Amino acid sequence: MTQVELFERYLNKIIPSVTPYDFKNKKQNSKIQSLYMLNRTQHIFKWEGLPDTIPSRMLECYLQTNGNACFYKHENNLYVFVGGLGGEPDVYYRPTIYTIANPALKLSVNAKINEDCVVMPNDSFYMGLLPLFSRYTTMICENELSMQLNIIQSRIISLISADDDRTYKSAKEYIDKVVRGELDVISDSQFFEGLRTQPYNSGAVHSLTDLIEMEQYLKASFYNELGINANYNMKRESLNTEESQLNHDALYPLIDDMLDNRKKYIEKVNAMFGTSITVDLDSSWKDNQKELESAQNNIGGENDDPESNPT
Repeated sequence: MTQVELFERYLNKIIPSVTPYDFKNKKQNSKIQSLYMLNRTQHIFKWEGLPDTIPSRMLECYLQTNGNACFYKHENNLYVFVGGLGGEPDVYYRPTIYTIANPALKLSVNAKINEDCVVMPNDSFYMGLLPLFSRYTTMICENELSMQLNIIQSRIISLISADDDRTYKSAKEYIDKVVRGELDVISDSQFFEGLRTQPYNSGAVHSLTDLIEMEQYLKASFYNELGINANYNMKRESLNTEESQLNHDALYPLIDDMLDNRKKYIEKVNAMFGTSITVDLDSSWKDNQKELESAQNNIGGENDDPESNPT
């Protein structure tokens, strides 16, 4: 057995078989795209000082998918849970009880919010990110399905019709040979008399261009909602510096709200349970924030050379 064959056998063992992507299964495709986006958003925030009983991955997973998470101490260990909000509302109609049920810890408790536990929201309205993901992934899946249909239709150059079975069979054999790369000679004049072709509408090609632009627009808008600067150039030409920075102001409102809630409520956690947990932006979100602040400083003239602007 050759080295190539051995390597292919090894790859077949460690890599599962890849099945064709089913564009029509929109529910599954939307879920898969949302999970891939959750892989990215896992790196928005950087946590430090978390106890070993609270993995940062699970904390962010709870916040982003459930919209909130509850910090509660059980048997001298601090955990984070997801549960139900309830109890008699306070003066502003906010819940006062958080119901926790965890089979692994054999825990079932109605904890009083701000007395027994701290409930941290992902955002000001406890929404989480899944409603946002659902909106964009649904539209992207619809657009990709349209793209697939247009790609298939673009293969059709003309429509062929035959008057009788003999002509149909001869035409099919001729097309099969062309597909295989074989040339053939047609000796029967009846073949031409019984065969008709009709040019197919080429509008699918132009429609495909529009769908590609829509794909670019949807994904860029999706990333921008999450604080990732992804320009969508619909002008089909280069952008100047001012145009490329137009969407800077729209990048961070949601991310800022999520960060503010995390910082505000982690202070309550630290005060109630004696921890020293901190949180800040991480990865490309941190870099984007620095670039945004630098761009705003340049616009405000803070980095101007004073000698070049005498008073």
